[in-house]
Amino acid sequence: MFTLRRVILVFASLLVLLLFVFQPVTIARGGQGAGTAPLNNDDVMKMVQAKLADAIILAKVKSSTCKFDTSTDALIRLKGAGVSDAVLEAMAGCGATPPSVPAPPAAGPVGEIGVYHKVGDEWKQVDPEVVNVKSGGVGKSFLTGGLVKPDINAHINGTHSRNQVRTPVEFLIYMAEGVAVTEYQLIHLHEQKDAREFRTVTGGVMHVSSGATRDLMQFEGKKIANRTYVIELGNMGAGEYGFLPPGAVLSSSGGSVGKMYTFRVLE
Repeated sequence: MFTLRRVILVFASLLVLLLFVFQPVTIARGGQGAGTAPLNNDDVMKMVQAKLADAIILAKVKSSTCKFDTSTDALIRLKGAGVSDAVLEAMAGCGATPPSVPAPPAAGPVGEIGVYHKVGDEWKQVDPEVVNVKSGGVGKSFLTGGLVKPDINAHINGTHSRNQVRTPVEFLIYMAEGVAVTEYQLIHLHEQKDAREFRTVTGGVMHVSSGATRDLMQFEGKKIANRTYVIELGNMGAGEYGFLPPGAVLSSSGGSVGKMYTFRVLE
């Protein structure tokens, strides 16, 4: 019995000690919980009446969870009680939903300016070729930038493009900022002995002379993203074709050179 009584006394002593140790922690937690109550109009009034600086009140408002009454009547009462305009503005904006930021334009499926054709579910880049403009078919007005757009007779070395497709086929054009898809020209190339030739105009099809558009083909571009258009080409016949981008033909010391995104349509 003596042993059991002693065990009970020791256990009771330990229990009292534990209660004594954890009691302050419980009080401290309770105080912390009470301090997390949302800041309201009365709290602001108390700080103003205590003559706390606006900087302190503003910091408290910005760092606290707020539950303010910002109705017209409430703001008028606060103003009459000496609450500054800066504090009133902070109270009115506390907890407000920030203005939505417009989403950026949808990104297209490719990230580099150029022409692509669809292979399965992927876009394959069309490699451009060098265009050589025959000096006899350009005219001085082309080199001087005259208002009348002259014809250009151009050729590309080699009889066939490295880019081969079968129709129907989809092309994608990702262009520079400020360029319209209508500024691109789809041109039918004529195969010669060791080159491909075509005739078109510089700067679009305004003020053209007879026969200048003989090799131009019509197409429509469907916008799918910012600066990105898809062109669907149906059965257009086997042969050599190319997309001529705007400003592609430039003058040089030996005439004019440029680039074209060429492709060969197979049977």
